[in-house]
Amino acid sequence: MLYIGIDLGTSAVKLLLVNEKGKILSDVSEEYPLFFPQAGWSEQNPEDWYNAVIKGLDKLLGGVDKLQIKGIGIGGQMHGLVILDKEDNVIRPAILWNDGRTEKQVEFLNNTIGRDKLSEYTANIAFAGFTAPKILWVKENEPENFNRISKIMLPKDYIAYRLTGVHSCDYSDASGMLLLDVKNKCWSAEMLEICGVKKEQLPALYESYDSVGTVKTEIAEQFGLKDVTVVAGAGDNAAAAIGTGTVGEGKCNISLGTSGTIFISSEGFGVDNQNALHSFAHADGNYHLMGCMLSAASCNKWFMDDILCDRDYSALQSKITDEMLGRNNVYFLPYLMGERSPINDTNARGTFTGLTMDTSREDMLLAVLEGVAFAIRDSFEKAKELGIKIEASNICGGGAKSPLWQKILANVLGIRLDKVKTEQGPGYGGAILAMVGTGAYKNVHEACSRLVEISSSVYPDEKLTALYDKKYKNFSRLYPALKDIFKELKS
Repeated sequence: MLYIGIDLGTSAVKLLLVNEKGKILSDVSEEYPLFFPQAGWSEQNPEDWYNAVIKGLDKLLGGVDKLQIKGIGIGGQMHGLVILDKEDNVIRPAILWNDGRTEKQVEFLNNTIGRDKLSEYTANIAFAGFTAPKILWVKENEPENFNRISKIMLPKDYIAYRLTGVHSCDYSDASGMLLLDVKNKCWSAEMLEICGVKKEQLPALYESYDSVGTVKTEIAEQFGLKDVTVVAGAGDNAAAAIGTGTVGEGKCNISLGTSGTIFISSEGFGVDNQNALHSFAHADGNYHLMGCMLSAASCNKWFMDDILCDRDYSALQSKITDEMLGRNNVYFLPYLMGERSPINDTNARGTFTGLTMDTSREDMLLAVLEGVAFAIRDSFEKAKELGIKIEASNICGGGAKSPLWQKILANVLGIRLDKVKTEQGPGYGGAILAMVGTGAYKNVHEACSRLVEISSSVYPDEKLTALYDKKYKNFSRLYPALKDIFKELKS
């Protein structure tokens, strides 16, 4: 039997064709535009996502026995606000996870409603990227659009709707809306009232491996499919965690994608007392803690593509010698889109510190790679404060393809990093969820134990880890020193 995994990313959708043994038979990618109507805003057109998915399916299924296709699972960018009218037409472009326009609404939720109340209602506090502040922004700034809302959806769920005709959402993705009572896995009545949302405007909730329906007749006929199940899927980080086998108590996954995350799975519900980490449901049916930074591999892309105008990433990285690691006097704050975990500051901005006349391109690039690693360690330290002991982590995402970046991160965190054989995190996780949802495996844990293999590991070096400990202490002083300046720059 064959399964399709879909990864609805920020810049492109990736589709995988996978057999029941977990082997990826083929993959395709289709890009779509990203719009920045104002500084700090980030939007996309949901129709562009769907068109890219259909185009990708056409390529993916060429020459394939379509009757072997049994299931589709989708992992996708989280938090994006998709609003539909009563005819299920998109009302306005989707406001994305990395959009920073909701500073006022976040302040209202955290300070007027109160962080304690939010944590009680949802197990989380408000961040600019979350969906609830976006709903409030539309309500306050586009009341005509708000009054037309019939259904509120997340990005991957819009694709599931277009494929099945069913309005659905899984618990992992819903956790990032600030509308879900995460502990009890139901919509929070208090948050719906605060946002002026009716329960019927929200989709039905499912576990990530649950079937939400089958592919619509017209789409099935277009591609020659028959009785193909679509499962609820998961938010991209939870889907990536499934794709890397990060299930069960205390397992960890670090993703170096457009954004960066540290994902810690748990069999029980728990909340960080400071709400610096997100407390979400996991795609395996349990829970997880997660720290998320808004700009990770995108920092490297920005510096190489836009500043140096050099797309040969590996060539420049090859000039960074082992002797340079831990000894670089240049520091970089990776807050190009503001920041979420753990500082929760939309005003934060990227900076280089320590530049001198002899600073080289290599010094600055190394500072970028180190800055992202240090920012991930910020969340890592919060997990340690909770008594969570992390001795190793999986690593995935585009940035994880860099051996240099792996080495830096392993030594900044002081832990072993494992790469899995299959590097298609969210898409592969979506395919695994589809296998579980169609009965190929009895549960997610069994599927991951059978399908996910470690291909290589990077170990920290004691001396280099000590050097990076000192550098991290310096890095940790930069944001507090610049916080007020960032706020003045924004105003």
